[in-house]
Amino acid sequence: MQTTRCSAQDLLAWRRSKLAQGGRAVDFDWLLMMQGDLSWAALQKMLILPESTVHLAASLTELESLWHRHVTEHVPLQHLVGRCPWRDVELQVSAAALIPRQETELLIDLALQCLKHSDSDALPQAGFWADLGTGSGAIAVALARSLPRWEGHAVDLSAEALDLARVNLRSLAPSNGWTLHQGSWWEPLRHLWGMLHLVLSNPPYIPRTQVHGLDPVVRDHEPHLALSGGDDGLDCLRAIIDEAPRALAPGGWLLVEHHHDQCDAVLTLMRDAGLDAPQARPDLQGVMRFALARRPLRG
Repeated sequence: MQTTRCSAQDLLAWRRSKLAQGGRAVDFDWLLMMQGDLSWAALQKMLILPESTVHLAASLTELESLWHRHVTEHVPLQHLVGRCPWRDVELQVSAAALIPRQETELLIDLALQCLKHSDSDALPQAGFWADLGTGSGAIAVALARSLPRWEGHAVDLSAEALDLARVNLRSLAPSNGWTLHQGSWWEPLRHLWGMLHLVLSNPPYIPRTQVHGLDPVVRDHEPHLALSGGDDGLDCLRAIIDEAPRALAPGGWLLVEHHHDQCDAVLTLMRDAGLDAPQARPDLQGVMRFALARRPLRG
């Protein structure tokens, strides 16, 4: 690997010249961090002490080439470097699955809060979890690491996505009990119906007509199978919620992510399916992005 040593003043001038060609400063600095191993603290030091010396874990030529592809071809930087930080891990990513979004990290926190006993902060020691539409395996990795004694099951329709999830699970949760299944939503887990204590899903939820209006970095480089949720964006959410009362264990939790304007519709789907106490939860910007409910303990 070629490294670079230069003055902070020279690097800042080079950075300005690249940003003049297009793109956002926050994305360029992300590239410096991920491919150049330049921390946020080191970047701030550069701005304060331009006479200091900077060490990069990549050549300027390599960084310039990656940035040029991002600006001109709209290739996601995560695809160009092949990695993406998410929660406390670094996931491998590719065009086989959606790039994990920061807001989805909250889905894990919400799930763990649901599992905690009302009189303590202890998590149950055993149970069955599932991640429906696992994609890169981000949610499955987080659940496997958070619930190491549980039995986990990650499902995806795409064989390519499952290959990527397998890489991440083997790397980041190698000794935890998990299994991958190819198929549509609950279908591969029929042998576990009525036994699942915690099920999470970040399914496709963008209305079909809106997919082609997405930013090119998403529209042209992320799988439409993982984006389009049908005419109204709710097809996959309906499939997941409708079967939840039969697939979940009594008292089992379902948590889903949805589009920014689907909160009321998703809560109605949960109520109509017979799930208990549907609730909405906000994302990092305060938008109601998540819904949760549970199977009644009886009935």
